[in-house]
Formats: sequence, structure tokens, C-alpha cells
Amino acid sequence: MSVIEISHLTRDYGSGKGIFDVTFQVNEGEVFGFLGPNGAGKTTTIRHLIGFIRNKAGQCTINGLDCWRDSAKIHQSLGYIPGEISFFDDMTGTDYLKFVSKYKGIAESGRQKELIERFELNPEGKIRKMSKGMKQKLGIVTAFMNDPDILILDEPTSGLDPLMQNRFIELIADEKNKGKTVLLSSHIFEEVERTCDRIGIIKDGKLVTVDSVETLRERHMRTYTVSLNTPEEASEFAKDFGGTASGVNVTVASKLSLESIFMDYYGGGHNDQ
Repeated sequence: MSVIEISHLTRDYGSGKGIFDVTFQVNEGEVFGFLGPNGAGKTTTIRHLIGFIRNKAGQCTINGLDCWRDSAKIHQSLGYIPGEISFFDDMTGTDYLKFVSKYKGIAESGRQKELIERFELNPEGKIRKMSKGMKQKLGIVTAFMNDPDILILDEPTSGLDPLMQNRFIELIADEKNKGKTVLLSSHIFEEVERTCDRIGIIKDGKLVTVDSVETLRERHMRTYTVSLNTPEEASEFAKDFGGTASGVNVTVASKLSLESIFMDYYGGGHNDQ
């Protein structure tokens, strides 16, 4: 059963900018990775889902509700981390969490405390004095503290150190085990490989593939043939490298990393816009 549905979504800003005929769905209990460089259309797509942009062509729904018309109802069961988080900088982190809790009608619970401890967040100081990483932690706690069924996360570990990135990956694994539905946009390939069931890659506003990581690896598999001096050497080489020997020749298949697959779609060039 699909929870997030995007069908032929188009937003043309002119000069090739925007998103064009984007169609995919995220199923219940699935972690879906959304990959593409800056300017490819990830955030524009996500802003439609959040209800910040009204769809002019195509459709996007969450739990069957229209993302623009029913955004208030959708947000009751949604956790969201924007690509660029904005806070009330004069507030302390503690006051901000209280404000969001009151706004969302969330009762005080151990969930918020558990998240604060998990990410070693000190929310007592003024937000304007917090580092980028500390603000990101505050955004994570805010998004997850009401235990939402659906999570839309746009570059959620931006500014976090490797230890905290790993804790975030563990958090996503925990949420997946609870049956939560997650759309994860990220530049960190390890993060996507370790958490996502399927992946969509967007290029120049158009979705170029949607598949599981394993299917993508099989599709982009590299095959090499190596010639040795003798059949005996070929046989030993095949054993060592998991290849297939035929006379003095050995055929070896190599699965690419997600990063290499991504660069295959982008031609290895620099694509930030």
C-alpha cells in the first residue's frame, strides 16, 4: 500500500529549471531514498509534498489526501526536516521545543528526552548561538518527537559529525522496524545504502530511475576478463576473486557502489546548479 503518491508532477520555472513529469510512490513501512545534486529538483518535489507549493500540473497525495488542500491534516501525522532549517533565533532550544509541542498539541513525553540524549543536544542556549550541527540536532528532535507515522527528510544529517550521522542511521532503522514510512533526500551515499529499500534518482528535474539498491547494482554490474599464463593460475585466480575460469581466462563480475551508480547517471561530471 502506497502512502506517498506523486503522479506526473510538473513545475516549470523556465530555462530548464523545475521538475517535469515526476512519478513515484513510497509504500507503507518503506524507506525511500531520493538522490540528486543541488538544483536537480529534490527540494521542489518535497515542497509540493509538504504543501508549501501548489501543484500546477500532476498530483501529489499523502494517505490519499491532497498535499496542498489537506496539508493541515497531513501535518498531524508527519515529521519534516527541511533542507534549510529556520528557527526563531532569539528563543532557546528548550523554548522552541515547547513552542512546537504546543503548536502540534504534543504532550510532554519521554520521546523528546530520549532523542535529546541520543543526539547529545543541549537545548538550553539561544538558538542563534548554536552551531550548524547543534541546530540540525534540534531539527531532528523536532521532527521525530511526536512519533509521526510518515517522515519527509531533506538532507537531515547536514552539518552532523560522523558519530551523529551514524546515530541518525540507527534512528531510521528503528523507525523502519516500527513500520514508519520515510522519504529521505541525502547527499550521503552510505546513509542511503544503509537505510533505503528503494531509490529514485532525479536529474535535471526528471526522474531517471526508481529501483532497489540491489537491482541497481545488478543492472550496473561491471564484467572483466583477465588472462593468466596457465589454466592452473586461472583456476586459483577465479577462486580468490569469485570469478569463472575458462582455460587461461577468468571472468570476474564487480558490483558498483551506490556512488558509482549515481555517477553513471550523471556522466561523472559536476552537476550542481
